[in-house]
Amino acid sequence: MGTKTQDEIAAEAAAKPAEPEAADTKDATKADVTKADAVKVDKTATTDDAAEVDDVDDDADIDDLVVVEEVAPARSAGVFQGAAAVVSAALGVIGLSGGWLGTVAAARSNIVGQLETKQSASVADQIQALYGDSWQVTALIAGAFAVAALVVGIVVLVRPAFGSPDQVQAPWIKSVAWAGVALGVIGLLLAIAKYSDLIYGLPSTS
Repeated sequence: MGTKTQDEIAAEAAAKPAEPEAADTKDATKADVTKADAVKVDKTATTDDAAEVDDVDDDADIDDLVVVEEVAPARSAGVFQGAAAVVSAALGVIGLSGGWLGTVAAARSNIVGQLETKQSASVADQIQALYGDSWQVTALIAGAFAVAALVVGIVVLVRPAFGSPDQVQAPWIKSVAWAGVALGVIGLLLAIAKYSDLIYGLPSTS
């Protein structure tokens, strides 16, 4: 009674190791599932990171576009306005004295006065023919240069109002144009004063 045979003991011993194998199989299955979940998590994280990088790149591109749109309107007003401003200042300087052209015209007027003036003419007429007329010619030419400087300078200053709205006139162009206008006004006033004998008039012969 109750006594097991050797065959039964051997059978039980052979059946017992089978249980750990099942446990190992379950552990392996769980490990595989854990690895699969880890791979899925890594893929998800990688996808999220890539999406964030794309968003950052898109934001950077948008910022670049915004910067370009803000900088683009600040374009130069052009070299022609700068050249015109310099010409205006140069004409203003010439208008103060009449320049080489005024000197030549004054010398010619002097020669004509000498040829046309009779020896019997009064001293006042001779002075007027020899000096007064030549001085007035110099004043006229100086006044013409001054008016030209004034007109060119004003055109340069008002040009941006009639050009493209996105163009910006350089500060140095405005400065030189204003200098030309100022010199033109001074030269014109001096020319009028000299022509009308308000300053440096002919000496009196009486």
